[in-house]
Amino acid sequence: MRCLISNVNGVRPFHPLTSFFIHFQTLISSISKHTPCINFHSSSSSNSTSQNLTPLDNETVRETLVSFNNDWKRALEFFNWVEETQSNFHHSTDTFNYMLDILGKCFEFSLCWNLIHRMKQNPYSFPDHTTFRVMFKRYVSAHEVNEAIDTFQRLEEFNLKDHTSFCNLIDSLCEYKHVIEAQELIFGENKILGFDQSLIFGENKITGVDQNSIFGENKNLGVDQNSIFGENKNLGVDGIENSDTKICNMILRGWYKLGWWSKCREFWDEMDRRGVHKSLYSYSIYMDIMCKSGKPWKAVKLYKEVKNKGIKLDVVVYNIVIKAIGLSQGVDSSIGVYREMKELGLKPTIVTYNTIIRLLCDGYRYKEALALLHKMRKDGCHPNVASYHCFFACLEKPKEILEMFDRMVESGVRPTTDTCVMLMKKFGRWGFLRLVFLVWNRMEKLGCSPDASAYNTLIDALVEKGLIDMARKYDEEMLAKGLAAKPRKELGTKLVEQDCADEYK
Repeated sequence: MRCLISNVNGVRPFHPLTSFFIHFQTLISSISKHTPCINFHSSSSSNSTSQNLTPLDNETVRETLVSFNNDWKRALEFFNWVEETQSNFHHSTDTFNYMLDILGKCFEFSLCWNLIHRMKQNPYSFPDHTTFRVMFKRYVSAHEVNEAIDTFQRLEEFNLKDHTSFCNLIDSLCEYKHVIEAQELIFGENKILGFDQSLIFGENKITGVDQNSIFGENKNLGVDQNSIFGENKNLGVDGIENSDTKICNMILRGWYKLGWWSKCREFWDEMDRRGVHKSLYSYSIYMDIMCKSGKPWKAVKLYKEVKNKGIKLDVVVYNIVIKAIGLSQGVDSSIGVYREMKELGLKPTIVTYNTIIRLLCDGYRYKEALALLHKMRKDGCHPNVASYHCFFACLEKPKEILEMFDRMVESGVRPTTDTCVMLMKKFGRWGFLRLVFLVWNRMEKLGCSPDASAYNTLIDALVEKGLIDMARKYDEEMLAKGLAAKPRKELGTKLVEQDCADEYK
């Protein structure tokens, strides 16, 4: 089998080795129960297979690593195996960064630094800004803020302690709900970290930051570019958005991620007091804040104010307005704004279509939503996994959900682990254990590596049905993979703090 999903709409087929390793993963799982350790380079069959196939490239290695993204041990075995057995292959900075992301996700930070030192000694893979953006992201997502700051301090030895790295650090802090610490690093009384803040707020401030230098060519490490800078580079009046605006936008978005709406309003006013130029992206963030805080009509009001000022709107703003008007006035009004946007020559994006599809699904207008799904393809905008999530979230008949799932896979859209968890939770809540296992098995066949959320969802469904022994088996399996299991009274697993409290009762 040369690919896991049909090659429709330009979806790149998997390399034969990618398919081989994804299926080999299942074999390893069953064998590993009877043997202490399995690694790729010890398998003679895998060696002979690799010799008969096309040489590996970095994209194929990346795809295979993605299939192991919740099993760092197997991912690392594969990562090392490739370089040991493929004489003409050298890991690039790109593949190293993917491996770092997997290790960081599983809190294996000492192994991350071992890899970084390997990168430093390798002319093909010297660490870049993306390398340390991954480290910032993984440290902060684990709430290891001091370690992220210490990592920034160490960047001098890599010649990377600069404005781009500082922005990456601030962005990670804001993304993972540590905006208070981010604000202190920027606006604190003393110069922080030995970094010259005049580069941001002083007289010699940098007046532009290349978006690509922050995010690099590697776009698939778990950080969405659009979530930071939108679909277009956000420009100020003179065509270049000032660095202080970019930094303040990150802080504003940080309060938004935290859901602290009063602080969002406070900081919005503070930007005016500081004389920070508000870009179109600043307005789009604040409109989104109004929507998420339950006041979509205020977002519509702000949109009209911006429009009356003669500011040229982009598709990002229109996407937010379509959502806001849909929530406050109904989906038909949203479709009117969508048509207005097209008349202005702005091409709808996948976000535009997905927003309208979700509004239609929320209103139980599934036929119209399906019609829009087909129209997207005709307009050259192919549906993604989020397009189908809109249907999965709202459909209430198991047969319709499974038919939609099959349609998604057949169309060339590969489900994610989140897709499968969403369906498993739904079927588990309805008491359909057979369907929970159906999705679980499909998930593994499609190359989605089960994460902690997937295991916990399956175990919850088993416990609900009283299948305690089977639930315990999966609980032990996920612990063996280094994944965090939920404490469950039924399985005799409790939090350490709870055990201590019980002793004193």
